[in-house]
Amino acid sequence: MKITRNQRRANLCAVLLATLLGAAPAFAVDTVEPGSFTIAFSGDMPGTGYQDSKMVGYDGEILQQIADKLGLKVKPALMEWSGTIASVQARRVDVMAGTMGWTAQRAKIMNLSDPIHYFKNGITQTDKTDWHSLKDLQGKKVGTITGFSFIPEMRRIDGLQVSLYDTSDAAVRDLIAGRIDAVIGDPPVMQYALSRNPQWHLHFSAFTDNDPDFPLLTGLGQVVFGFNKDNPQLLAAVNQQIDAMWKTCQMRDIGARYGLTQDVWFKPQGSDPRLDVDRPAGWALPGCQ
Repeated sequence: MKITRNQRRANLCAVLLATLLGAAPAFAVDTVEPGSFTIAFSGDMPGTGYQDSKMVGYDGEILQQIADKLGLKVKPALMEWSGTIASVQARRVDVMAGTMGWTAQRAKIMNLSDPIHYFKNGITQTDKTDWHSLKDLQGKKVGTITGFSFIPEMRRIDGLQVSLYDTSDAAVRDLIAGRIDAVIGDPPVMQYALSRNPQWHLHFSAFTDNDPDFPLLTGLGQVVFGFNKDNPQLLAAVNQQIDAMWKTCQMRDIGARYGLTQDVWFKPQGSDPRLDVDRPAGWALPGCQ
Protein backbone atom coordinates (compact mmCIF):
# COMPACT_ATOMS: atom_id res chain seq x y z
CA MET A 1 0.00 0.00 0.00
CA LYS A 2 1.36 3.40 -0.99
CA ILE A 3 1.63 5.90 1.88
CA THR A 4 0.63 9.43 0.93
CA ARG A 5 2.51 12.55 1.96
CA ASN A 6 -0.33 13.51 4.36
CA GLN A 7 -0.23 10.06 5.98
CA ARG A 8 3.54 10.37 6.48
CA ARG A 9 3.02 13.74 8.16
CA ALA A 10 0.31 12.30 10.38
CA ASN A 11 2.55 9.39 11.39
CA LEU A 12 5.43 11.76 12.14
CA CYS A 13 3.18 13.92 14.33
CA ALA A 14 2.00 10.83 16.21
CA VAL A 15 5.60 9.76 16.88
CA LEU A 16 6.57 13.24 18.06
CA LEU A 17 3.52 13.41 20.36
CA ALA A 18 4.29 10.02 21.85
CA THR A 19 7.89 11.05 22.41
CA LEU A 20 6.87 14.27 24.14
CA LEU A 21 4.37 12.50 26.36
CA GLY A 22 6.90 9.85 27.25
CA ALA A 23 9.43 12.51 28.16
CA ALA A 24 7.04 14.48 30.37
CA PRO A 25 8.62 15.08 33.78
CA ALA A 26 7.41 12.85 36.60
CA PHE A 27 8.23 12.79 40.30
CA ALA A 28 10.13 9.79 41.61
CA VAL A 29 7.85 9.17 44.57
CA ASP A 30 9.50 7.18 47.35
CA THR A 31 7.08 5.86 49.99
CA VAL A 32 7.42 3.71 53.12
CA GLU A 33 5.62 0.88 51.37
CA PRO A 34 6.09 0.90 47.58
CA GLY A 35 2.84 1.67 45.78
CA SER A 36 1.11 2.83 48.98
CA PHE A 37 0.60 6.19 50.65
CA THR A 38 0.61 5.59 54.43
CA ILE A 39 -1.31 8.34 56.23
CA ALA A 40 -1.17 8.97 59.99
CA PHE A 41 -4.36 10.65 61.21
CA SER A 42 -6.36 11.04 64.42
CA GLY A 43 -9.86 10.69 62.97
CA ASP A 44 -11.17 14.06 64.17
CA MET A 45 -13.72 15.39 61.71
CA PRO A 46 -14.02 17.49 59.66
CA GLY A 47 -10.29 16.97 59.10
CA THR A 48 -9.75 13.25 58.69
CA GLY A 49 -11.64 9.98 58.64
CA TYR A 50 -11.66 6.69 56.76
CA GLN A 51 -14.81 5.22 55.25
CA ASP A 52 -15.54 2.71 52.49
CA SER A 53 -11.81 2.26 51.81
CA LYS A 54 -11.28 5.99 51.22
CA MET A 55 -10.07 8.95 53.24
CA VAL A 56 -12.85 11.38 54.10
CA GLY A 57 -12.95 14.79 55.74
CA TYR A 58 -11.43 17.99 54.41
CA ASP A 59 -7.79 16.93 54.84
CA GLY A 60 -8.69 13.35 54.00
CA GLU A 61 -10.38 14.07 50.68
CA ILE A 62 -7.43 16.16 49.55
CA LEU A 63 -4.96 13.39 50.41
CA GLN A 64 -7.17 10.79 48.71
CA GLN A 65 -7.19 12.84 45.50
CA ILE A 66 -3.43 13.34 45.69
CA ALA A 67 -2.85 9.62 46.19
CA ASP A 68 -5.07 8.84 43.19
CA LYS A 69 -3.18 11.35 41.02
CA LEU A 70 0.16 9.87 42.06
CA GLY A 71 -1.03 6.32 41.43
CA LEU A 72 -0.74 5.32 45.09
CA LYS A 73 -3.07 3.23 47.24
CA VAL A 74 -4.02 4.86 50.53
CA LYS A 75 -2.98 2.93 53.63
CA PRO A 76 -4.63 4.44 56.76
CA ALA A 77 -2.80 4.59 60.09
CA LEU A 78 -5.26 5.77 62.75
CA MET A 79 -3.58 6.92 65.99
CA GLU A 80 -3.65 9.53 68.74
CA TRP A 81 -2.60 13.02 67.67
CA SER A 82 0.44 12.86 69.95
CA GLY A 83 1.83 9.92 67.96
CA THR A 84 1.47 11.30 64.44
CA ILE A 85 4.54 13.53 64.35
CA ALA A 86 6.76 10.85 65.89
CA SER A 87 5.53 8.37 63.27
CA VAL A 88 6.54 10.74 60.46
CA GLN A 89 9.95 11.37 62.01
CA ALA A 90 10.60 7.63 62.39
CA ARG A 91 9.32 7.12 58.84
CA ARG A 92 6.74 4.59 59.87
CA VAL A 93 4.26 6.61 57.77
CA ASP A 94 4.58 8.87 54.72
CA VAL A 95 2.47 11.80 55.87
CA MET A 96 0.50 13.07 58.85
CA ALA A 97 -2.82 14.89 58.54
CA GLY A 98 -5.47 16.31 60.81
CA THR A 99 -5.87 20.11 60.56
CA MET A 100 -2.28 20.63 61.71
CA GLY A 101 -1.24 24.28 61.88
CA TRP A 102 2.13 25.44 60.53
CA THR A 103 4.71 26.53 63.12
CA ALA A 104 8.40 27.37 62.83
CA GLN A 105 9.16 24.66 65.39
CA ARG A 106 7.38 21.99 63.32
CA ALA A 107 9.19 23.21 60.21
CA LYS A 108 12.47 22.33 61.93
CA ILE A 109 11.55 18.69 62.48
CA MET A 110 9.38 17.95 59.43
CA ASN A 111 8.89 19.02 55.84
CA LEU A 112 5.58 20.89 55.79
CA SER A 113 3.39 21.15 52.73
CA ASP A 114 1.91 24.24 51.17
CA PRO A 115 -1.31 25.25 52.99
CA ILE A 116 -4.55 23.45 52.19
CA HIS A 117 -6.62 26.09 53.99
CA TYR A 118 -6.31 28.90 56.53
CA PHE A 119 -7.86 29.55 59.93
CA LYS A 120 -8.14 31.88 62.89
CA ASN A 121 -8.11 30.44 66.40
CA GLY A 122 -10.95 31.38 68.69
CA ILE A 123 -13.02 30.67 71.77
CA THR A 124 -15.65 27.93 72.03
CA GLN A 125 -18.05 29.02 74.78
CA THR A 126 -21.63 28.80 75.99
CA ASP A 127 -24.44 30.98 74.68
CA LYS A 128 -24.25 32.95 77.94
CA THR A 129 -20.95 34.62 76.97
CA ASP A 130 -19.59 36.54 73.99
CA TRP A 131 -15.83 36.47 74.45
CA HIS A 132 -13.60 37.24 71.49
CA SER A 133 -10.28 38.56 72.86
CA LEU A 134 -7.33 37.40 74.97
CA LYS A 135 -8.39 39.84 77.67
CA ASP A 136 -11.78 38.11 77.94
CA LEU A 137 -10.00 34.93 79.05
CA GLN A 138 -8.09 36.47 81.94
CA GLY A 139 -8.84 34.62 85.16
CA LYS A 140 -10.79 31.89 83.34
CA LYS A 141 -10.35 28.13 83.27
CA VAL A 142 -9.83 27.16 79.63
CA GLY A 143 -9.49 23.74 78.08
CA THR A 144 -7.37 22.72 75.10
CA ILE A 145 -5.79 19.61 73.60
CA THR A 146 -2.45 18.17 74.71
CA GLY A 147 0.28 18.95 72.19
CA PHE A 148 -1.29 22.04 70.61
CA SER A 149 1.37 24.57 69.63
CA PHE A 150 -0.25 27.61 71.25
CA ILE A 151 -0.36 26.20 74.81
CA PRO A 152 2.73 28.20 75.94
CA GLU A 153 0.98 31.37 74.77
CA MET A 154 -2.17 30.43 76.70
CA ARG A 155 -0.11 30.10 79.88
CA ARG A 156 1.01 33.73 79.49
CA ILE A 157 -2.53 35.13 79.67
CA ASP A 158 -3.04 36.74 83.10
CA GLY A 159 -4.77 34.39 85.51
CA LEU A 160 -5.77 31.83 82.88
CA GLN A 161 -5.81 28.22 84.09
CA VAL A 162 -5.06 25.70 81.35
CA SER A 163 -6.86 22.34 81.45
CA LEU A 164 -5.38 19.75 79.06
CA TYR A 165 -7.41 17.01 77.34
CA ASP A 166 -6.52 14.13 75.06
CA THR A 167 -9.50 14.75 72.75
CA SER A 168 -11.77 17.59 71.69
CA ASP A 169 -14.80 15.56 72.81
CA ALA A 170 -13.55 15.42 76.39
CA ALA A 171 -12.92 19.17 76.48
CA VAL A 172 -16.37 19.99 75.10
CA ARG A 173 -18.05 17.64 77.60
CA ASP A 174 -16.41 19.48 80.48
CA LEU A 175 -17.45 22.83 79.00
CA ILE A 176 -21.07 21.71 78.74
CA ALA A 177 -20.90 20.38 82.32
CA GLY A 178 -19.55 23.72 83.56
CA ARG A 179 -16.22 22.36 84.77
CA ILE A 180 -14.33 24.79 82.52
CA ASP A 181 -15.26 28.22 81.15
CA ALA A 182 -14.18 27.85 77.52
CA VAL A 183 -12.25 25.73 75.01
CA ILE A 184 -9.57 26.79 72.54
CA GLY A 185 -9.55 23.90 70.13
CA ASP A 186 -9.02 23.16 66.49
CA PRO A 187 -11.23 25.75 64.69
CA PRO A 188 -12.54 23.46 61.91
CA VAL A 189 -13.22 20.66 64.40
CA MET A 190 -15.04 23.04 66.73
CA GLN A 191 -17.15 24.62 63.98
CA TYR A 192 -18.03 21.24 62.49
CA ALA A 193 -19.11 19.80 65.84
CA LEU A 194 -21.13 22.85 66.89
CA SER A 195 -22.97 23.04 63.56
CA ARG A 196 -24.20 19.48 64.09
CA ASN A 197 -25.09 19.80 67.77
CA PRO A 198 -27.18 22.94 68.36
CA GLN A 199 -28.54 21.34 71.52
CA TRP A 200 -25.18 22.03 73.19
CA HIS A 201 -25.91 25.77 73.16
CA LEU A 202 -22.28 26.56 72.39
CA HIS A 203 -20.75 28.91 69.85
CA PHE A 204 -17.33 29.73 68.41
CA SER A 205 -15.88 33.26 68.17
CA ALA A 206 -12.60 33.87 66.35
CA PHE A 207 -10.08 36.07 68.15
CA THR A 208 -10.38 39.70 67.10
CA ASP A 209 -6.87 40.35 68.46
CA ASN A 210 -3.91 40.44 66.12
CA ASP A 211 -1.21 40.51 68.79
CA PRO A 212 2.40 39.89 67.67
CA ASP A 213 3.18 38.68 71.22
CA PHE A 214 0.63 35.88 70.72
CA PRO A 215 1.14 34.94 67.05
CA LEU A 216 -0.07 31.33 67.29
CA LEU A 217 -3.27 32.27 69.09
CA THR A 218 -4.19 35.42 67.16
CA GLY A 219 -2.38 35.22 63.80
CA LEU A 220 -3.45 33.68 60.52
CA GLY A 221 -3.00 29.93 60.67
CA GLN A 222 -2.07 27.62 57.80
CA VAL A 223 -3.24 24.01 57.79
CA VAL A 224 -0.54 21.76 56.35
CA PHE A 225 0.57 18.15 55.97
CA GLY A 226 3.77 16.86 57.58
CA PHE A 227 6.46 14.75 55.86
CA ASN A 228 9.78 13.21 56.78
CA LYS A 229 12.75 15.55 56.26
CA ASP A 230 14.60 12.95 54.21
CA ASN A 231 11.93 12.68 51.50
CA PRO A 232 11.77 16.03 49.63
CA GLN A 233 10.62 14.34 46.42
CA LEU A 234 7.35 13.24 48.01
CA LEU A 235 6.77 16.74 49.39
CA ALA A 236 7.36 18.25 45.94
CA ALA A 237 4.91 15.82 44.31
CA VAL A 238 2.22 16.59 46.89
CA ASN A 239 2.76 20.36 46.64
CA GLN A 240 2.32 20.16 42.87
CA GLN A 241 -1.10 18.57 43.37
CA ILE A 242 -2.07 21.06 46.09
CA ASP A 243 -1.20 23.92 43.74
CA ALA A 244 -3.40 22.45 41.01
CA MET A 245 -6.33 22.11 43.43
CA TRP A 246 -6.05 25.75 44.52
CA LYS A 247 -6.04 26.91 40.89
CA THR A 248 -9.33 25.13 40.21
CA CYS A 249 -10.88 26.15 43.57
CA GLN A 250 -11.35 22.53 44.59
CA MET A 251 -10.34 23.56 48.12
CA ARG A 252 -13.51 25.62 48.46
CA ASP A 253 -15.67 22.88 46.91
CA ILE A 254 -14.33 20.29 49.35
CA GLY A 255 -14.66 22.68 52.29
CA ALA A 256 -18.34 23.28 51.56
CA ARG A 257 -19.03 19.60 52.23
CA TYR A 258 -17.70 19.99 55.77
CA GLY A 259 -19.14 23.35 56.79
CA LEU A 260 -16.09 25.42 55.83
CA THR A 261 -17.74 28.09 53.70
CA GLN A 262 -16.41 31.44 54.96
CA ASP A 263 -13.70 33.30 53.06
CA VAL A 264 -11.33 33.06 56.05
CA TRP A 265 -10.62 29.44 55.17
CA PHE A 266 -9.56 30.17 51.58
CA LYS A 267 -8.26 33.75 51.36
CA PRO A 268 -4.95 34.50 53.11
CA GLN A 269 -4.75 37.84 54.92
CA GLY A 270 -1.84 39.47 56.69
CA SER A 271 1.83 38.58 56.77
CA ASP A 272 3.18 35.11 56.07
CA PRO A 273 5.37 33.75 58.91
CA ARG A 274 6.85 31.08 56.64
CA LEU A 275 8.90 33.49 54.53
CA ASP A 276 12.63 32.95 55.06
CA VAL A 277 11.79 30.01 57.36
CA ASP A 278 10.70 27.18 55.05
CA ARG A 279 9.66 29.27 52.04
CA PRO A 280 11.74 31.78 50.02
CA ALA A 281 11.17 35.52 50.33
CA GLY A 282 9.26 35.79 47.04
CA TRP A 283 6.86 32.93 47.71
CA ALA A 284 3.14 33.84 47.70
CA LEU A 285 0.37 32.10 49.62
CA PRO A 286 -2.20 30.35 47.41
CA GLY A 287 -5.85 31.32 47.61
CA CYS A 288 -9.23 30.95 45.98
CA GLN A 289 -11.99 33.45 45.20
